[in-house]
Amino acid sequence: MNKMPPSHAPTSPKLLDQLRDKLRLKHYSIRTEVQYVQWVRRFILFHDKRHPQEMGAGEVEAFLTHLAVSGRVAASTQNQALSALLFLYREVLEIDLPWLDNVVRAKRPARLPVVLTHNEVQAVLGRMTGAHGLMARLLYGTGMRLMECVRLRVKDVDFERAEILVRDGKGAKDRVTMLPQSLIPILNEHIRHRRLLYEDDLAKDMAAVYLPDALERKYPKAATDWIWQYIFVAKSYSVDPRSGVERHHHMDEKLLQRAMKKAVLAAGVTKPATPHTLRHSFATHLLQAGYDIRTVQELLGHSDVATTMIYTHVLNKGGKGVISPLDHL
Repeated sequence: MNKMPPSHAPTSPKLLDQLRDKLRLKHYSIRTEVQYVQWVRRFILFHDKRHPQEMGAGEVEAFLTHLAVSGRVAASTQNQALSALLFLYREVLEIDLPWLDNVVRAKRPARLPVVLTHNEVQAVLGRMTGAHGLMARLLYGTGMRLMECVRLRVKDVDFERAEILVRDGKGAKDRVTMLPQSLIPILNEHIRHRRLLYEDDLAKDMAAVYLPDALERKYPKAATDWIWQYIFVAKSYSVDPRSGVERHHHMDEKLLQRAMKKAVLAAGVTKPATPHTLRHSFATHLLQAGYDIRTVQELLGHSDVATTMIYTHVLNKGGKGVISPLDHL
């Protein structure tokens, strides 16, 4: 019996591959890509591998309800799952169904941020050394977010003007914040050692770092330039999940989170403080010192001053700044 020749007709990419392609086309971060793919996969498996084209509002709401009731996920997690499904239907399947706008997002509880006192910050930072200690001091001294600090490149630091340019922050916005004078010599020394590692990588033809797609195409040699190198780099090489290229990436943020957790325990601080707590403390302490809230808003990179206003509720002046009548007795 003659076998049929293999078909050479092009096959359409799988749904999750289409999702990845669309996310990369729109320059979503690798973290968002991983999360969105995970949520779409879970949505499909939850409904016994039915294709999303065959499903609608009822299936989406059933999945989100399952997450909230059985999974007991936070409102932010539930909203992330909804965002992933909205992206799938609108951007990948190109189905603009009216029910998408009627799916209600979970309401996030209004919680006050955890803020450390000056003494608590000093106690925690006093127990952090090396690169982790420097990064923690940068978080508290500049108000940067964790990933903004982790992704700092050599070109982003201006020692002469004592400024740090935060590139592509939350909302894909750039902003400028201060570089604390006390950190200039320490950061300078760190970068000097970082330069030695870069020169070793250059000699091994392993100095290339990740650049955003547009820049990598426009300046193909920029990836090996000193100014584009990460300041806080991983100790070993890793494979880029998108390009498959083996190279140095920035430090894993989990290492700083673990170092901070150990320091908080060692300092005897009873608050659930994380690296992001240092950003909250930065804002609160600036307001305590009398700085204008608009200035603090710009340093934090908030789009709306209402977001910055939350720190006025945690100023270290007692409840809402009112002195208890007991203290007048």
